[in-house]
Amino acid sequence: MAHNWDDLRLFLAVAREQSLSGAGKVLRLDPATLGRRVARLEKTLQVGLFVKSPQGYALTEAGVQLMERAEVAERAMRLATSEVAVESEHLTGQIRIGAPDGCANFLLPQVCAQIVANNPDLDIQIVALPRIFNLSRREADMAIGVSAPTAGRLVVQKITDYQLHLAASETYLAARAPVHHLADLKDHRLVGYIPDMIFDRELDYLAELGGARVPMASNSVSVQVNMIRQGGGIGVVHDFSLGFAPGVRRILTDKFGLKRAFYLIRHEDDQRNLRLSRFAHALSTGLRAEVARIEALN
Repeated sequence: MAHNWDDLRLFLAVAREQSLSGAGKVLRLDPATLGRRVARLEKTLQVGLFVKSPQGYALTEAGVQLMERAEVAERAMRLATSEVAVESEHLTGQIRIGAPDGCANFLLPQVCAQIVANNPDLDIQIVALPRIFNLSRREADMAIGVSAPTAGRLVVQKITDYQLHLAASETYLAARAPVHHLADLKDHRLVGYIPDMIFDRELDYLAELGGARVPMASNSVSVQVNMIRQGGGIGVVHDFSLGFAPGVRRILTDKFGLKRAFYLIRHEDDQRNLRLSRFAHALSTGLRAEVARIEALN
């Protein structure tokens, strides 16, 4: 068995990423240095932990056994760190949140700014990517999703519903044929997702409109909003994004609207982590309040 937690931490990163370069990015270590540390660990244990190939680092049987023990040690370390952190009134340390870019751009900045204002020794990292995060590989401490995952050792909590409607810029609407009915959309450019890059069926908004052609598309919600703002066409937008897009207004609100939800997703092992639980409560409470506040303005 390894003699210190740092050895286990490095080993776990390589095992999860299955490469030195991937683990190096997670740990912010040079891959060559990481490779030397892994070799030293194998020499200390007198056993091979990985089978190296051009495809990456695969665990040996001994590596699998060590990973099981290392994950037990990791859970104990995270719990111990949590209990020390919550002895003080304020949250401290670093917490990383993974979120779809609409939430990350239009909601999380103000919600997390308030949390940091109340906890000045806390560092929050928001990773905005249009995909689902792998919490088992510790890409983030927790994630926000637009659907509730059913696989993996995860704990899922619904945060809040939110609304979406069709919208376009005033300049676009003034220059094009009137839009009084959904059938009129056939005469207009649509803005939406790149069809083969929709990572969650809940994001396939335009399917509700019959899957029309999308002349202007992006895998990013914030890019779509800016396309609409620049007169690119008509698209489905989050109501909570409209305050960031002056000159854009909702249309056909009595004929089309969608309701979706945000879910907080955590690893099952973190349920007893008091520090992360306190942060999760603050985050969920803040998001619910912010969505309600912004939607009340529309």
